[in-house]
Amino acid sequence: MTTLTDHRDERGVIAYLAFLSFLLAFGIDTVLPAFDEIRSEFSLSSGSGQVSLLVTFYFFGLAVGQPLYGPVADRFGRKPVLYASLGLYTLGALGASVAPSFSWVLVARLVWGIGAAGPSVLSHAIARDLYDGDQMARVLALVMAAFLIGPTISPLIGEGLLLSGHWQAVFVAAVLLALIAVGWVRHFGETLPAENRRPLDFRSTARGYRTVFSNRSTAGYILAMVFSDGAFYVFLGSSQPIVDVIYGHKNWFALTFAAISAVNGTFIWLSSRLVARVGAAKLVRRAYLGLTATFAVLLVTTLATNGVPPFFVWVALITATSTFSTMVTTSGVSLALQPMSRLAGTAAAARGLATQGGGALLAALVDRQITNTVTPMAVGGVIFGVIGLGFLWWAEGGSLETVDPDAANPGLAARTGYQP
Repeated sequence: MTTLTDHRDERGVIAYLAFLSFLLAFGIDTVLPAFDEIRSEFSLSSGSGQVSLLVTFYFFGLAVGQPLYGPVADRFGRKPVLYASLGLYTLGALGASVAPSFSWVLVARLVWGIGAAGPSVLSHAIARDLYDGDQMARVLALVMAAFLIGPTISPLIGEGLLLSGHWQAVFVAAVLLALIAVGWVRHFGETLPAENRRPLDFRSTARGYRTVFSNRSTAGYILAMVFSDGAFYVFLGSSQPIVDVIYGHKNWFALTFAAISAVNGTFIWLSSRLVARVGAAKLVRRAYLGLTATFAVLLVTTLATNGVPPFFVWVALITATSTFSTMVTTSGVSLALQPMSRLAGTAAAARGLATQGGGALLAALVDRQITNTVTPMAVGGVIFGVIGLGFLWWAEGGSLETVDPDAANPGLAARTGYQP
């Protein structure tokens, strides 16, 4: 593709997009080891799942922010929107570090999530600006593989920061990363040419979102990812209480989470090579089948062990489910965005709103059921997998041809310089 960024090599693009994505994960993964300290600070009961709201509110912020950022980024470009979102990211992290009550921490986490929504949306929009087809799927797989270094080390970073004796240090570290990101955004530059920008008004925005959700391929892959992400978010929100409370291995959580993320990253890196052989669509289908089948095995295992399978059996199975889920997302995003060249920001925002907001809601339904067994996780995973496979089958009947909602819009060229 010919873009403003032909001078940028692929490795630099991958590193940049991976860092933007890492900001999102850092806001989640480093806080998980601090759950016990936060419980103690705000007098939450040890068996309470209330602390998992730190993850839920962050994801709600992600969901709220994305539909706003997408159309704005399609109008004004990627850089100014990244600057604004990184400002909110910083504000939320600082607010969480000085919050006087748990309720205020949750408010700050919501703001933090809204800020993280910018890098989340625009990392995918920038990839679509630069690449398409299976090449985009391969680049996104490499971005995800590099990004997963974050979840591998973030819990360990969180544990290290807790050694300072202040759980707030975890949040302050996020501020420093945001400042680094601002400098990198300035250096990397803009990726959306002026002639490809869309007007920002109600009719154009509504037309853009209507195009996204009326396209069978895009809508189908988005809906399929809602349920695969929902299964993954159950793991994110409940992994620490499961390891700590159900299995009684408090000191093992950071290492366990890091090991799972390392396996995920390795297989995602391998999938970046596999996508060139089998194509993104087949890869997503196989990963979704693997996700559903592994949850079925976990369900059978939990039923045979009164809801608490051996710890390392649970770790092995949940490692497989999280890996399959990540593979679905990596290639599924490329397939969902493929028809949406001029709507990359809007489509990425719609995808994020649906998958992260919907996934967080689905996960919340399951997380609250997890108290002394992992059976709810297994049941939820099987149900989500079966429903998601249905949407995936529907998506595969659609077309990946590029659509342009503005091609027949009179007066658009005069207002924006757009040339179809």
